[in-house]
Amino acid sequence: MERLDYDLLVVGGGPAGSSVAYSASQAGLSVALIEKEKSIAHTVRTSGVTWIDQISEYDVPPDCYNPIRNFTFHSPNNRVSIGDGRFHSAVLDVRKTYRWLADKAAAAGTDIFVNTTVTSATTDSGRITGIKARSGGTETEFRGRITVDASGFSSVVAKSMGLTGSWTKFGVGAEYEARVENASDDTWHLMVGRKYSPAGYAWIFPVGGDIVRIGVGVGKPDSPADPTVLLDGLVKDRVGPISGLGRIEPIEFHYGLVPNDGLTRRAAYDNLILVGDAAGQANPLVLEGIRYAIRFGRLAGSVAADAIRRDDTGQKTLAEYEKTYRREIGQKIASALRVQNRWLKSSDSDWDRELDVIGQLKPDEFLDFIKAEFGISSLLHLATSHPKLAVRQLFSLVKDAALP
Repeated sequence: MERLDYDLLVVGGGPAGSSVAYSASQAGLSVALIEKEKSIAHTVRTSGVTWIDQISEYDVPPDCYNPIRNFTFHSPNNRVSIGDGRFHSAVLDVRKTYRWLADKAAAAGTDIFVNTTVTSATTDSGRITGIKARSGGTETEFRGRITVDASGFSSVVAKSMGLTGSWTKFGVGAEYEARVENASDDTWHLMVGRKYSPAGYAWIFPVGGDIVRIGVGVGKPDSPADPTVLLDGLVKDRVGPISGLGRIEPIEFHYGLVPNDGLTRRAAYDNLILVGDAAGQANPLVLEGIRYAIRFGRLAGSVAADAIRRDDTGQKTLAEYEKTYRREIGQKIASALRVQNRWLKSSDSDWDRELDVIGQLKPDEFLDFIKAEFGISSLLHLATSHPKLAVRQLFSLVKDAALP
């Protein structure tokens, strides 16, 4: 068995893993990034929705995404559109973005191993010392002072060590990337209510030109429904705004799972850090977390580099990473979960009324809401300034969770 030694091992070549690797390599660590697929982003598992202001902080180039300025919600008997003429959201070219992130890590000095599957973690007195992995018929032992589990929903490293189990709540999404006859490339559509999904929502996200992503998400264990079956039915019957797309020619099928338990997992152990979906870092309202993956991936790489420089890679030192991200988004995600729990119980008529509430929000208010950016000052302002009782009640729902 070949043995390779590094300062830092990163398992998973998604946005979290590549961001950890980039940050740590920039700080001077020797880093191995280990990806099980034969290329970075070989399989797409996400719709790629994110927010331009936040990804711009990380210099993600504009040719990696399609900008969005209009947001339209559809319930069985209602429709609202929100926008102020400015581009706020983005639908990523997922492969291009993930590969750009991995290329940045490689340029900073990271060694990338693809087609390499982790088989187990190696430990000494309960502390992780590395991982064993297989590529083709060759087995390699990677040794590292710190290991980062950025393997997404499966959390393969933490699970192999018995530190985590399966997620209690999660979303399952199925979508077609398709060429359509009538595409509006600056508008995304969310479809809510049991007409579209019994515990979730459906979507149309434009990628640019005549390409869109049409999908359905289902919350588990809230519903046993298969999102692929629901998606095929919606496309076949041209339900809701899908009817306006005209001819639909599927190009590629995407399927993915996203944790929806909130920040319930511990994410720092002796010599081990969990990042991205492995740590539950996702916005519950629309189950997007790429911006968190990049942001906290870079944070994890920086904390790991500092710990290695100090020759202290224990849980207490690495916990600074966990304390920071919980301080920044913990209360926001808790608030978003409360809204989501309300939404999951909503009937079609409830959703018709909910869209009336959403339609009362100003564009900036709506964007903060859907991004789960529940700032205390904005909550207090909204709770007192909106004339409609329903809007005040909506923000009262999240206020208690957001307040320290």
